[in-house]
Amino acid sequence: MTAPLPLSARAVAPDLARGAMLLLIALANVHLFLLAAPGVRGYPDRPGPAGGVVAFLQMLLVDGRAYPLFALLVGYGAVQLARRRDDPDAAVRLLRRRGAWMVAIGAVHGILLFPGDILGAYGLLLVLLAGFLVRGTEVTLRTVAAVGVALTVLIGTGTGLRTGALVLPSVAAPDFGAAVRLHVGEWLAGTVSSALLTAGMLAVGALAARRRLLDEPERHRRLLVRAAVGGLVVAVLAGLPLAMAAAGWWRPSVAVSALLGLLHAVGGLAGGVGYAALFGLLATRSAGPVPRALVATGRRSLTFYLAQSVVFCALLPAWTLGLGARIGVPGAALLALATWLVSVLAAAALERTGRRGPAEVLLRRLTYGARPADPRAEQAG
Repeated sequence: MTAPLPLSARAVAPDLARGAMLLLIALANVHLFLLAAPGVRGYPDRPGPAGGVVAFLQMLLVDGRAYPLFALLVGYGAVQLARRRDDPDAAVRLLRRRGAWMVAIGAVHGILLFPGDILGAYGLLLVLLAGFLVRGTEVTLRTVAAVGVALTVLIGTGTGLRTGALVLPSVAAPDFGAAVRLHVGEWLAGTVSSALLTAGMLAVGALAARRRLLDEPERHRRLLVRAAVGGLVVAVLAGLPLAMAAAGWWRPSVAVSALLGLLHAVGGLAGGVGYAALFGLLATRSAGPVPRALVATGRRSLTFYLAQSVVFCALLPAWTLGLGARIGVPGAALLALATWLVSVLAAAALERTGRRGPAEVLLRRLTYGARPADPRAEQAG
């Protein structure tokens, strides 16, 4: 059995990307806890002047962009993990075991705290696609990526519509028991839909890992520059119309909203690639305290992803303090930023003492067992 890779031996760029990604994830999730009448993609239908500006910026740079990046990094990490196994069949079994435990952890997280959990979806994809990620040919992975991306874009046509309902009705539940009962269905539906939406980017991440684009960013600088600039420009331009609608600056018709949802999904995929490339480039200049702190956070991304839900659930839903009914989009964004900053500081402190995050310790123990014998191993968390 293979043991986890020592922290000091890990590649910098994927961890730096995960650390920065946690801010995007926090911003993408926190507005789902708001209890105001919902409009486009869960943002309040009437966000107000300041809220409109924040919603506009988040729609361009965060909404629908964070989870494609997350999926890309999961696919990248899966190939890194498999690369350290001499036996492809053993690597497939290891990925499936890891994926199954991610589903289990995601279920606990989603049912008790945040039903918008994404761990279960990525774990499910690892279980189903491990063979393709490890043994699949270039053509096979390209096919999975193309089909998955097309599916993401098609599903995206419905995401630009105003439904008039909370994305997660459980946030308005009167007590914890009622919330948990709603969480079960929300988590199950969300896990399946998220897996469908992110399968393509998982394959894209695997293709990138086979070329070691983030392991060796200095060698691929020109490609990464093109991907970063092109991906982020497309993300902004494709997201611009729906961002204006989410900000309350115009109200497109149903047909137009469907088209805008499709464009927004295209921008999200491009943005995920762009962000991954950007963080790869930043990793070539990772000597300062800020990049080192982001790398430390990325090495403990599972712990701090779960910690975000603890903070948000303690403060925002109706079944806890109910602050989601009183703060708007700007306040929610500030809460997300503050939570992430505390995570970065905590991760830096853990890094100085050489300790992993508790969730990483748990997942590795479940995946590898209590006494791993082989000192080689897993790179990505």
